[in-house]
Amino acid sequence: MIFVDIDGVLIPFRARPAGTGRRSIGAGGHAPDRSGNPLLDRLDPDDGRRLLALPGELVWASTWMAEANEVVAPRLGLPGLPVVDWPDADEDVARGVHWKTVPLLRRAAGRPFVWLDDETSDADRRWVAAHHPHPALLRRVDPYRGLTDVDLAAVRQWLEQWEETA
Repeated sequence: MIFVDIDGVLIPFRARPAGTGRRSIGAGGHAPDRSGNPLLDRLDPDDGRRLLALPGELVWASTWMAEANEVVAPRLGLPGLPVVDWPDADEDVARGVHWKTVPLLRRAAGRPFVWLDDETSDADRRWVAAHHPHPALLRRVDPYRGLTDVDLAAVRQWLEQWEETA
């Protein structure tokens, strides 16, 4: 499983600079957003293809929830993806552990997983290592740059390495 956050991962906090090889939808790639969210212009339509090329089941792990499939997926050329259903109440976890960590482990159901998010920390990695019996890669994406080729290469390498040892 590959859990994918949206804000800070697919929608960077800073506009993508010109000449980076990454393009944004605002550069003419999609019809104007009718929801009034100007940050959707920061999506890179190539991210959909890049994510689909990874060997694993993509799952939205974002507070966008169902809107991820309605608003974001079409702009990236992604099919509707499963969505993590977040609990209404906060989990009681160790200090510094992200609120998404426990629900994601529950959703992974003992399977190996990758988590692409801009808010993961060493506390999350330690907690996952102590409570999850299978390999997991928590890849922190720079929220100002968003998902990069370096991030995707690291995920691909980890997935390929894990497949070789499985």
